[in-house]
Amino acid sequence: MFQLKQHDTSVKTEVLAGMTTFLTMAYIIIVNPIILADAGVPFDQVFMATIIASVIGTLWMALFANYPIAIAPGMGLNAYFTSVIIASDGALDYTAAFSAVFVAGIIFVILSLTPIREKLIDAIPENLKHGITAGIGLFIAFIGLRLSGIVAHHETNLVKLGDLTSPPVLLSLFGLIITVILMARNVYGAIFIGMAVTGAVAYLTGQLRFMDGFVKMPHLPEGLIVWNPIDAFGDVISHGLYGVVFAFLMVTLFDTTGTMLGVARQAGLIKDGKMPRIRPALLADSVAATFGAMFGTSPTSAYVESSSGVAVGGRTGLTTLTVGVLFIIASFFGPLVGSLSGVAAITAPALIIVGSLMIGIVKEIEWESFDEAFPAFLIILTMPLTSSIATGIALGFISYPIIKIVKGRWRDVHPLLYLFAVMFAYQLLFLPH
Repeated sequence: MFQLKQHDTSVKTEVLAGMTTFLTMAYIIIVNPIILADAGVPFDQVFMATIIASVIGTLWMALFANYPIAIAPGMGLNAYFTSVIIASDGALDYTAAFSAVFVAGIIFVILSLTPIREKLIDAIPENLKHGITAGIGLFIAFIGLRLSGIVAHHETNLVKLGDLTSPPVLLSLFGLIITVILMARNVYGAIFIGMAVTGAVAYLTGQLRFMDGFVKMPHLPEGLIVWNPIDAFGDVISHGLYGVVFAFLMVTLFDTTGTMLGVARQAGLIKDGKMPRIRPALLADSVAATFGAMFGTSPTSAYVESSSGVAVGGRTGLTTLTVGVLFIIASFFGPLVGSLSGVAAITAPALIIVGSLMIGIVKEIEWESFDEAFPAFLIILTMPLTSSIATGIALGFISYPIIKIVKGRWRDVHPLLYLFAVMFAYQLLFLPH
């Protein structure tokens, strides 16, 4: 079913890759409810909604698209969701805000059923695609460095070297060194083994604790929050949430598209510059976003952490099927997952190493051609510095046609790029991001 031989992989490799991807992204199960709790959404509601959306999107990706790319509520989008409600000073409740997410999801499904998203991916120049992959690599490596404490906040210079003598940083460095040694020795499943060893040391040193036990029966305190499209569109119109819907659409569209391209390219699944079975892959996040809003979570996105599973050897939907099954199991082990996700040193080394693997694509960029190289460089630079994949893509999309125009090569730019350059410019200038 998953064409394992054709992709030169095995059941063992795919399951191991799925476990690795799940462990690197499991933090969203805990982080997402914490962020949305500031908007007044019950923790248990978001916990289960997060799992439901992740399972729907990930299983869709596994069974219909056969890609090792996991889907879950996106970081950044959840913070934006909360900020919209807080900024309304009580004029907007989370039910109306979920209506905006629901409407955005419906529009997203419609767009995914049309050739628009496919044409967009085909329209993106190869050098921008390489820049997206490399930028995502730097971005997730930077996330790993920040989560581990190796890089810390600095009031003047923004970042600085963290306290290398603190237990969390020492544990992160230990995990990184162990994993690097295993990678250098070409040990099978090096990243996963490194995470397991780090977890064991964390438990022995008292950094990993299971204070709330291991098992808790999952439940949805409020059931379905949004289900009627007519009521949802009515909420959007009555509260004037057009800008919110557009922002969700723009960020999700390009965040997911960029991540899919980056992970698929890392896995060697891009054929002749194109991504096979792109339509069912694009439908995965749009369907998940729609159902996620119904149960109570912010929009979903393809997860860059999927690249950690690809680094272990994941190449097919069996990897994401494993992720989906683990999400289902995790719904019964909220306290345990929360404890593991709370120790950044377990997952941070994997993100740093995967970032180093993804940045290698920069060698494919045409550095000798400034009009091709600079937009790619801008993407690579701004993704980690703005902590936003979508912003990096936006600046690349805006700068590419501008440089081509001033060089007199405007005909080389696909018409869709001009359209999205204008839309991105509007979003960056006038909408929250």
